[in-house]
Amino acid sequence: MLLCGGTQEITSVGVLQLFFLHKPPPPPSTATISFSIASALMLRSRVLGAFSSLKTTTPFTRFSPLFSHSPKVPLPPPRVGIHHQPSSKTTQLTSQRQLLHSSLPASSVELHDQRTSEDDVEEKFVGAGTWGSDRDFRTPTGPSLEVRDLEELPEQWKRSKVAWLCKILPSHKPATLVRLLNSQRKWMAQEEAKYIIVHFLRIRENDASFRVYKWMVQQRWFQFDFALATNLADHLGKERKYSKCRELFDDIVNRGQVPCESTFHILIIAYIGADSHGCLEEACVIYNRMIQLGGYRPSLSLHNALFRALVSKPGGTSKYYLKQAEFIYHNLESSKLEIQGDIYAGLIWLHSYQDNVDKERVAELRREMQQAGLEESRDVLVSILRICSKEGDVDEAERIWKKLLNAGFSIPSQAFVYRMELFAKLGEPMKSLEEFRRIQEHGVPNSIVAYHKIIEVMSKAGETEIAETIMDEFRKNGMKPLLPAFVDLMNMYLDLSMHDKVESAFVQCCTECRPNRTVYNVYLESLVQTNNLEKAEEVFIQMQTNGALGANDSACNIILQAYLDSGQNEKAEQIYDLMCRKKYEIKPSLIDKLDYMLSSRKKVVKKPIRLKLEKEQREVLIGLLLGGAEMEMIEQRNHLFHFEFKENSFVHGILKMHIHEKFFEWLDSYSRQSNGIEEIPCGLSTIPHASFGFFADQFWPMGRPMIPKLIHRWLSPRVLAYWYMYGGHKSSKGDVLLRIKGTLEDVERLVKALKMKSIDCKVKRKGKTFWLGCQYSNAIWFWKLVEPYILPDLKGILNPEFHGSLDEEASRGGYSGSDTDSGLDV
Repeated sequence: MLLCGGTQEITSVGVLQLFFLHKPPPPPSTATISFSIASALMLRSRVLGAFSSLKTTTPFTRFSPLFSHSPKVPLPPPRVGIHHQPSSKTTQLTSQRQLLHSSLPASSVELHDQRTSEDDVEEKFVGAGTWGSDRDFRTPTGPSLEVRDLEELPEQWKRSKVAWLCKILPSHKPATLVRLLNSQRKWMAQEEAKYIIVHFLRIRENDASFRVYKWMVQQRWFQFDFALATNLADHLGKERKYSKCRELFDDIVNRGQVPCESTFHILIIAYIGADSHGCLEEACVIYNRMIQLGGYRPSLSLHNALFRALVSKPGGTSKYYLKQAEFIYHNLESSKLEIQGDIYAGLIWLHSYQDNVDKERVAELRREMQQAGLEESRDVLVSILRICSKEGDVDEAERIWKKLLNAGFSIPSQAFVYRMELFAKLGEPMKSLEEFRRIQEHGVPNSIVAYHKIIEVMSKAGETEIAETIMDEFRKNGMKPLLPAFVDLMNMYLDLSMHDKVESAFVQCCTECRPNRTVYNVYLESLVQTNNLEKAEEVFIQMQTNGALGANDSACNIILQAYLDSGQNEKAEQIYDLMCRKKYEIKPSLIDKLDYMLSSRKKVVKKPIRLKLEKEQREVLIGLLLGGAEMEMIEQRNHLFHFEFKENSFVHGILKMHIHEKFFEWLDSYSRQSNGIEEIPCGLSTIPHASFGFFADQFWPMGRPMIPKLIHRWLSPRVLAYWYMYGGHKSSKGDVLLRIKGTLEDVERLVKALKMKSIDCKVKRKGKTFWLGCQYSNAIWFWKLVEPYILPDLKGILNPEFHGSLDEEASRGGYSGSDTDSGLDV
């Protein structure tokens, strides 16, 4: 902090020592009586600011050793690169470097709802902690920021007003702060606003600094100050305000400047330390631009921090970051930095999870480890064992297994699972059973993955009694999830034509866990094979009416074949029309039968080309737009939708399956992918179509979200239900919270529209997001309106009348947010 009338810079602790030890500040060189009064006011405000900053600011910690178990990355202590000198022009960076395209890792795909690969679900890379010490962790310093002393500002009344603003602005809400600044526009200029911003940075009022800077940018006298923008961005980044830091970062780039190395570094660390969806991808983007746009060489600690973040997710998710991990390794190698053992181990681990393993690259990495004098750790050996199980390499697997035993490592249960999988591929399921029994002999507790794998192996081998025995043991141990095991058992019973056991397993599955499409499809196939068409129709209708299930292409093909075989041509034609409308693929074996049936009814086998939105689909789209869905214009009058679903959210997981089925015919090829075991991406996109033009004109004009003036006409109960499921959640107190992005005017329109439906709500502002809260009787009335349109599996979670523990949506911080401003009543 800087005392008035001098050029000495001290910390908040120094101010406290000055206050308690009664050491007077150095006297001003040229002081008048009137200026002394202003200086005293400034000193008083700064001392109070120091007290508030000490009370509210928690000390930053240095980076802990990489691969620690903490989900967040601690940030280094902030450094104030501000020098208080007589007024002079700030130094700006004038060299413009060529912008290169950064390579992004493939977007992660959630393996949802089905068995997927069980080891992907459970195993994470831990590493051996060979990342070096903290000595290399350094935050590059930004440019020096020069600002005039308060006494050097012209006219005493102006100095008094600046001191007054420095005192009162931090205590006000954003709207009041802007009103106060607007009232001073007649006399305030760049120098005065800059002094206020720098003052707030010194007393750690970084949010207030950002708001004043945003206001200053909108003034006609504003001139871009590279040093000021850089220091402000660095301070915000160190406090994990990554969205505000990114806003300043983009502004610097858009003005033709290259951000400083410190800004790149701090923004990457802020993204890595955030838990929000998409932050890791953004960290990779900034890292690539740091090298390609800025031409900088990141420090060893920054390379390691980003690499650790890439491999800290489960293998099924991390495998999509292989390209980015290889890029980090290449930069470490080209910069001649030390490559620790966990870098090699992490790369081999990522390669082992690829669908097509590059064995030559893995062998090359192992040779480089040997040349560097590094021994293969347990993680490396387990990764090699995983590759051997995929490739069916028995000799190498046995050699790695002996090495694991002789090295004295504690063998993880995953190693036994890979050996079980290897023996199953070789057609020796009983050896897989022996490996399963040997897990406990080695003192390793049986894991859920091991149970899933051995039940899968025994079911595929047709060992009914063994599979049932292990299943009973699995259920008695109280382990979950049971769904993958039920799927394996039902498929085994279906292959063996044991239809009674298929039905009993289906009933047990519905009782003990939440069944999914695969379970229903197996049961539906069993009913069709036993010619129980009446029951099959009931199950198919149940799938259609249950929004969380939906009748997918597999179910439609099963029931279509049943109708064709039984000669029920009218019902078969209805299913055919449904499949054409949904653009489902018809099995080749059914094409000839369909051709004969339709030709006899004088109907050509031809799928309709024109797509048309149904009324229910239009209402669903409006609800998703209110909840945060985005639109994009590809060509004139051709728009598309983007839907993002949270990867670890149960509510979004159910809703994602429902939206995938409901808009299947509108989705692009990537979003429609289905490989038997349904792999639905977390991000869904539609094809560009003119039918979306209405929504773009009303809700997304000029590429920005907006609430139309006629929203009260379209705010139906179904719209509210999908808004609630996609962009809202229930608090622990039973309040209904709805998220909306837009302006204050947009929010007022929504509040009035809800009031017309007898729903009163309170409004809170969190950064750029508004939250509408319905409490007490309003929440109950809101639920009565939307309950008929809420998906059945979500009614227990979203019902405000049920007062339980915090649902998982609230516990992940939806309403509180990690990168938001303090709450603001509107």
